[in-house]
Amino acid sequence: MKVALIQQANTADVTNNKQRLKEKVREAAKQGAQLVIFQELHNSLYFCQTEETDLFDLAEPIPGPTTDEFGALAKELGVVIVLSLFEKRATGLYHNTAVVLEKDGTMAGKYRKMHIPDDPAYYEKFYFTPGDIGFKPIETSLGKLGVLVCWDQWYPEAARLMALAGAEMLIYPTAIGWESTDTDEEKQRQLGAWVTVQRGHAVANGLHVVAVNRVGYEPDPSGQTNGITFWGNSFVAGPQGEFIYQASNEKEEVKVLELDMKRSENVRRWWPFLRDRRIDEFGDLTKRFID
Repeated sequence: MKVALIQQANTADVTNNKQRLKEKVREAAKQGAQLVIFQELHNSLYFCQTEETDLFDLAEPIPGPTTDEFGALAKELGVVIVLSLFEKRATGLYHNTAVVLEKDGTMAGKYRKMHIPDDPAYYEKFYFTPGDIGFKPIETSLGKLGVLVCWDQWYPEAARLMALAGAEMLIYPTAIGWESTDTDEEKQRQLGAWVTVQRGHAVANGLHVVAVNRVGYEPDPSGQTNGITFWGNSFVAGPQGEFIYQASNEKEEVKVLELDMKRSENVRRWWPFLRDRRIDEFGDLTKRFID
């Protein structure tokens, strides 16, 4: 399967952000991409640095304007596209939602982000209700895609449940970066942890992992922090955790990679982790903490 990662720096101009994404999709399609994956909340700046009720105006229904626009592009180019949108489900009810568009332009399915962070500069609990449609892969013409979103990538349970439901690939649209006052050593520890935990999901489940992060500096409108420098480093890991590709930490990129989807089958035969799981002893995983 030929998979395209689109790593982009965004501005406050939503129309321009979407137009540049469309140009990048066309570039990827010319290179033979079958599946095109965008970063988290790709239409706008990462607005969760502050808590402002006016920013709910950025949300839209699904299906809606963005799914219509990119659905038409998916149909024109014959590609499957993974979007990441601020979903308005109802007034006062919003989600951080990934949408998969089939190559005929229709919606193959959606996933609502399950784990919602609430940290300085990442005030997502103010905007997003946790997902309520579970960890279910989205069936497409290219196979079953296990689409998760950003903060979900730190949780092995989410990756495992997608794998147990038949996901053939794990996909993480992402928006994560550094605060400028962190030391260089701390920045490298954070980036290393982010990469390592996701490579672990690849190994533990015998699946390719594709993480697509945004890039570029976005100031904090409140001035309470020094803003976020999104660290890019979008990457693909193979089913043994091997690096297939890793992007830069500062440049926009369109990268098309050919992935050997049969490799997961072989790796799972060599390392049958699913066979040897002690599911009879895993009940305590449903507890918050074991006192």
